[in-house]
Amino acid sequence: MCRIIVVGSQKGGVGKSTTVRNLSYSLSELGHRVLAVDFDPQFNLTTCFGISDITMIPNDIASLMTAMLNDEELPPSEQYIQHIGKVDLIPASIQLSVVDANLRIEMGSEHLLANLLEPLREQYDYIIIDTCPSLGSLTISALTAADEVIIPVNPQLLAVMGLQELTSTILKIKRRLNPKIKFGGILLTMCDKRTNLYKEISTQVDSAYRSGMRIYDSQIPMTVKVGEANYNGMAVAEYDKNNAAGIAYMNFAKEVERYA
Repeated sequence: MCRIIVVGSQKGGVGKSTTVRNLSYSLSELGHRVLAVDFDPQFNLTTCFGISDITMIPNDIASLMTAMLNDEELPPSEQYIQHIGKVDLIPASIQLSVVDANLRIEMGSEHLLANLLEPLREQYDYIIIDTCPSLGSLTISALTAADEVIIPVNPQLLAVMGLQELTSTILKIKRRLNPKIKFGGILLTMCDKRTNLYKEISTQVDSAYRSGMRIYDSQIPMTVKVGEANYNGMAVAEYDKNNAAGIAYMNFAKEVERYA
């Protein structure tokens, strides 16, 4: 059965796109069929997959959502799904910001992404959605489509402060729009275990959320190889198979796989 997973946080700079890129790669290495969906107007995930010129792509998620808003027929999936290594991708562009504005005024628009992805479930084991750092209409649409949510947290004070509001929003989505959604868990990213701040924040997260939500055992270490891999359009394990972050993301993928 296909699992649709949203990687979400209202705080930027916590590694959402990097997590989607590397989780997608690691799950594909474990033998799963994986589709990554870039649902952020900043299209960082698309860049992480090595697509530098989105104008060369005939259809992206913005054009698909626009067609649905206008009740137009969608192109066949082979015209908008990109095959990059073992992972498939629906890329994004800046035009998604226009879609964001239109979603706010369109009745019932929360379900459009879910309607787009539902027919694709039979083709994949995992559909993983990257979201923008806000709780606006795009994120609400993504949460309405999701089976579960993974929340990356950079163990810095400001990255933790928005957790309560995000979890509250997810619970509202569960009550009002998507009763099947559940918390996948919290993933600590960009961790420097030598610092007192890491120790303090990770302890706070554990004590505040452990009783009601999974906190993954895997933690992603801070390393320059992550940025270098993103720059080269590669997963960390592709760029450097022995890098600690790549190994951590593979262990994280095994946890996601295990907690189906």
